[in-house]
Amino acid sequence: MISGDVIKLASFVVVSAALLFVSRKSLRTFRSHGFFRYFAWECMLAMFLVNMEFWFQIPFSPPQLVSWFLLIVSGVLAVHAAIYLRRHGQPDSSRQDDTLIGLEKTTQLVQQGAYQYIRHPLYASLLYLTWGIFLKHPGWTVGALAAGATGFLFATAKADEAECLRFFGPSYAEYARRTKMFIPFLL
Repeated sequence: MISGDVIKLASFVVVSAALLFVSRKSLRTFRSHGFFRYFAWECMLAMFLVNMEFWFQIPFSPPQLVSWFLLIVSGVLAVHAAIYLRRHGQPDSSRQDDTLIGLEKTTQLVQQGAYQYIRHPLYASLLYLTWGIFLKHPGWTVGALAAGATGFLFATAKADEAECLRFFGPSYAEYARRTKMFIPFLL
């Protein structure tokens, strides 16, 4: 019988290979947002695998309730943001930037929905996911991974903002002045 650790390691390798494939063009460009996002994804994957056996333990404890809240908000926000990017961002596959993946190749600055309050709803959803996973079973290892993911997500957002400023120009600078990065009215 194969041990749980072997299955976790194999899962990490397989999912990491898929993430590496998706990020292959971004990883060649150190300053691209996709470069940093890849490492945030890796931290989140490792966190999930470390904490997965605790996912449903003590389901009504305060950390679990906050965790589920963050995980649900993360999922809802990710779906909402993707819909708004597709509907209002007018993605165009002919946009010339090899580091962008399909949905990111927007040609219009999205300022509706969650985007009217925060500039990075998709990265915010990953931030909420990170801390939701952390709260499943807080510990030093998963805390270090959560801190790493958070740092990489901030670096991702900063790199993305530089890319958006280059593409959208002054309209993005004005948009950035009146919105927050991840949490409406706060951060």
